[in-house]
Amino acid sequence: MPTALLWFRRDLRLADHPALLDAREAAGPGGAVLPLFVFDPRLWGPSGLPRRQFLLDCLADLGGQVDGALVLRSGDPARVVPDLAREVDAVSVHVSADTGVYGRQRDAAVERALGDVPLVRTGSPYAVTPGRVTKSDGTPFRVFSPFARAWREHGRRAPAPRPGSVPWSTGVRSEDPPEVPGLDGVRLPPAGEAAASAAWRTFRAERLEGYRTTRNTPGTDGTSRLSAYLKYGCVHPRTLLADLDDLDTDSADSFRNELCWRDFYADVLWHRPESAREPLDERMRAMTYDTGPDADARFAAWAQGRTGYPIVDAGMRQLLGEAYVHNRVRMIVASFLVKDLHVDWRRGARYFMQHLVDGDLASNNHGWQWVAGTGTDASPYHRVFNPTRQGKEFDPDGDYVRRWVPELRDVPARYVHEPWLAPDGVPGGYPLPVVDHAEERRVALERYEQVRER
Repeated sequence: MPTALLWFRRDLRLADHPALLDAREAAGPGGAVLPLFVFDPRLWGPSGLPRRQFLLDCLADLGGQVDGALVLRSGDPARVVPDLAREVDAVSVHVSADTGVYGRQRDAAVERALGDVPLVRTGSPYAVTPGRVTKSDGTPFRVFSPFARAWREHGRRAPAPRPGSVPWSTGVRSEDPPEVPGLDGVRLPPAGEAAASAAWRTFRAERLEGYRTTRNTPGTDGTSRLSAYLKYGCVHPRTLLADLDDLDTDSADSFRNELCWRDFYADVLWHRPESAREPLDERMRAMTYDTGPDADARFAAWAQGRTGYPIVDAGMRQLLGEAYVHNRVRMIVASFLVKDLHVDWRRGARYFMQHLVDGDLASNNHGWQWVAGTGTDASPYHRVFNPTRQGKEFDPDGDYVRRWVPELRDVPARYVHEPWLAPDGVPGGYPLPVVDHAEERRVALERYEQVRER
């Protein structure tokens, strides 16, 4: 019986899955599709506990959808995949293309090791595959706005139909997944394709209409919370965009824009793979950051949500409690670490990747670069977020702060973002600000000017 191997990676679903359709076609009449997931130590090792647990939960959901046929194996994919292909005499191996730095190298190694068995790449995790949207001269975009215009003009394929039935190959040996220690109370979203679809339906019906405004207010439930599902491909962005085709509203366009940002950062990484670890703006490699015991102590205060700036502390405590941070707050806490505490953006990016359930290398690291002034921006060095002003503007009543910083629950709204000004003083147990923002802003701008003048 002909067998086509379907190697799942960041596409843990059956709907809108072109690689699945190709695998079924390659198996032919009377053939079968063998679903596989490989626990790659190069990816599993650096992943934080929330991502590991969410991945296992998604795989459990996927295993139920494929009639228990999902094969789990651990090890180097360049060994594991060819070995399994030989074991079942596979006619082909099918994947959704991985456009990441390591993923491209890994897939090339697997392809070489497969020999005569073709590795067939169909589709990608993005609405438009990285590398396909370019300027008229074929060079890549470095700024979002012109990329977004070209992205919209480029268009996208229609969602692939969900197969009515798939002849899954059963009876192949599977291994136990790696164990994950307890999450110590961290609350993760429900995992899997059905959960992703339910989250999308709820957001579209109940929160999309006001999204343009509420996406910036962390004290309200105004965002989609789809990032973890997009990270693991429980839903494809093409599916979401197709669902918005009949909506011509500002909020729908704002949501499309967010999906475009995701594609943009993946495109930047495709063209500039070194930007995962190094400043995209090469001039900024000369930027100086603080190191040593004092810098470590400030980093620890930031990581624990003990900086004395309520909106920053609320964001970091949300990270530790939900493995998630509201997008507006991600920018605030990142700016505070880099421009108030003068800590290298890469240290913050690594911390986020350890704790975020939706941690995605392209989006996370390039988002940090955008805030740090080292990445895709025309005039980045002027942007220094004032945490107090940001809190007052986007959490005016202090709802978000009070949820995550219980020490401040009884502080009047007037003082919730400046508790050091309250008549009764800072509540017991809550710290005074670790730095003076105005002074650290001055230091940050001086350092940026020094780099620009070189």
